[in-house]
Amino acid sequence: MSDVREELVRLLPQLRRFAYGLAGNRDDADDLVQAACERALEHIDQWEPGTRLDSWMYKIVQNLWFDRLRSRKLRGDAVDTETLEPQADENAHRAPELRSDLSRVSDALQRLRPEHRELLLLVCVEELSYKEAAALLGIPMGTVMSRLARARLQLQEHLRPAPAHQEGQP
Repeated sequence: MSDVREELVRLLPQLRRFAYGLAGNRDDADDLVQAACERALEHIDQWEPGTRLDSWMYKIVQNLWFDRLRSRKLRGDAVDTETLEPQADENAHRAPELRSDLSRVSDALQRLRPEHRELLLLVCVEELSYKEAAALLGIPMGTVMSRLARARLQLQEHLRPAPAHQEGQP
């Protein structure tokens, strides 16, 4: 049991990133991770030793998030860029620009359908393979590939700058 707890502690940064990507803000992400850890520890007997604990935990976070979406009808909350930690590197002078970019990407992610957003997070942020994401979500790999392709196109469309008005046009 202590090995499972230690592995769970090691997974916390990944779970927090995933939850933050789903929720769009730190407070909700931290609440999701805490609730997922509580649920996992309460139902540890349902986890099969030898299987991937990270996949099981991602699924718990995902289920909790969808439960919250259904119960609170929580959609499209914006990221509070004022609470983001400042950059402490050689690019610190670009912090306002980076915050703006991060805010745009976060807003664009929140505009995606939940099933598209979670796939982008699992594959592009958490670096799960298509096969791992398919197994985690309980969907065929072809569905993963098509949803991921649509998600990437939609994200690109949301991030495309608005066309500038040409002279003489309203």
